[in-house]
Amino acid sequence: MPEDKITRGPLRGGLAAELGVGAIGGAIGGLFGGGSGVFYVPTLESLTTLSRPVLHGTATAANTAVVGVGALTFALAGGQLDLHVGAGMLIGGTVGGLFGARLLLKLSHTVLRWMFVAVLVLSVFKLVLDIAGIDPLQGGAAFPAAVVHSWAYIIPVSLFCGFLIGAWAAAVGLGGGLLAVPVLMVLFGCDLHTAIGTSLLMFLPNSIVGWIMHARQGTASPRLSLTLNLGALPGAVAGAILALLLNSTVLSAVYAAFCLFVAVRELVRIGRGARRGRVRATAA
Repeated sequence: MPEDKITRGPLRGGLAAELGVGAIGGAIGGLFGGGSGVFYVPTLESLTTLSRPVLHGTATAANTAVVGVGALTFALAGGQLDLHVGAGMLIGGTVGGLFGARLLLKLSHTVLRWMFVAVLVLSVFKLVLDIAGIDPLQGGAAFPAAVVHSWAYIIPVSLFCGFLIGAWAAAVGLGGGLLAVPVLMVLFGCDLHTAIGTSLLMFLPNSIVGWIMHARQGTASPRLSLTLNLGALPGAVAGAILALLLNSTVLSAVYAAFCLFVAVRELVRIGRGARRGRVRATAA
């Protein structure tokens, strides 16, 4: 099928704008362990004429450099990656991205967005408790350490959580990292720095496979996929280094503020969608 010329179109502002958008998305992803899609999708929507499928496909492709370079920076700069849990979530996330999206898409898009908002709000609540020093988990997992550190727990739980998060990211096109980080903290007892680095590692194969699939389907702009990834290289390095430089309290506050911002934005979008639905129903 010949590729639509809109799919190849650059951002308004040309190459400099494309590299700039990539750098900002990379910095966001490197700092928060994901979330670049939360920035890429609305930015591409406002600066291009890409269709909705191509918007999400391009954002998925553009995430490849973010997660790859971000995870590598964490590893080389002295950050911690939980490879035991990360390996299970990586495998589960890849399978979920390939096959699980169809299952989640049986739910309405509004229900999926409400679920996303709920996780974000709970993440904000937990991080605020951490900052205040009154977290009942005391920085640990929701289950006893003996359970969390056993392979009988790690293997099935990491695979299952990875599958759900990978399916979510594939179905909705954004927010996977913002789901993975709180899961790593609450269910596996990772500190925030380790959760961010492990989340980046988890999405590397998912992003590569997603880029290939969208490129074959014509649902990703080849030019923007390349230029956004190039721009994301220094951005992801800077974001990951900044995350490592910030102490736990400051990083928790920044992360909580970002989650709150995304949650409010999602609520606004849900409200707008509901109003449009009522207008269409009235007009009919």
